[in-house]
Amino acid sequence: MKEQEIIEALRRENEEFRRLEQEHRNLDNTLRELESKKFLTAEDELQIHNLKKLKLFKKDRMLEMIQEYKKSHSLN
Repeated sequence: MKEQEIIEALRRENEEFRRLEQEHRNLDNTLRELESKKFLTAEDELQIHNLKKLKLFKKDRMLEMIQEYKKSHSLN
């Protein structure tokens, strides 16, 4: 089973995965908006830094879930 197929299965079967994916997408959109500003305040830069960390945390959790799926379905 390819990784994309695993992701599609998790989307269908796992509410947490769907939620994380949506939150990750929302964070990405927010980051794009902030980073497109002509001038960034110190507060903007701090917010960007924090959003990037949160986005990475969510991506890492999704990757963990993919690995867990592989292990539980003997795909490793």
